[in-house]
Amino acid sequence: MNPPCARCKKTVYPVEKLTCLDKTWHKACFSCQECGLKLTMKTYKGYNKLPYCNTHYPTTRFTSVVDTPENKRLAKQTMQQSELVYRKDKIEALKGFTQVPDDVSTRQAQRSGQLASNLGYQTAPQDVRPPPSTYNPPPQQYHPPPQTYQPPPPVVQPAPQLPPPSTGPRYRAVYDYVAADEDEISFSEGDIIIDVTVIDDGWMEGRVQRTGQYGMLPSNYVEKA
Repeated sequence: MNPPCARCKKTVYPVEKLTCLDKTWHKACFSCQECGLKLTMKTYKGYNKLPYCNTHYPTTRFTSVVDTPENKRLAKQTMQQSELVYRKDKIEALKGFTQVPDDVSTRQAQRSGQLASNLGYQTAPQDVRPPPSTYNPPPQQYHPPPQTYQPPPPVVQPAPQLPPPSTGPRYRAVYDYVAADEDEISFSEGDIIIDVTVIDDGWMEGRVQRTGQYGMLPSNYVEKA
């Protein structure tokens, strides 16, 4: 017995059947839940077993917290406590340092010590080293050996290899079919379908050996060859 469509609740026949999201749909009814945009097996996004387009796919949003007077009071109290802790830690850290008075006499003593240090450095004996000796070796003449040019051997181009034949299951079309969507393929009765991938009990993907086109096709229009 043919099941009903999940969107319009009408009977779905095998030619127009599409099984997705654990439901059965008409191909024309398989559209976005919000805007009604027609979807395919490659363009839909499922959410709660309903199809959506990329624009209207539901996303998770964060809830903003209301800035009430109570929340403002708690935030201000937390800020004051943090400032008090910072000041207390700063005072404890400064207890280990000794403060040096910065007056005129202290600065004069520092400058006198600096001048004495510079004077002692200038009067210290210098380490005088003789200049390094320079050695100029005699020039050498280089005579390169004669070279003979030998052309490289000709490169033999390998013969082009043909793609290996398909070894998967082969199907033969029992009816003519005209593609109804851009992701489907058309074929004639008797065409051979190769590179087959079964999607569900109503549709599959494959390549028409005669034309080389690859896409979706109804399973009830072909049989195993």
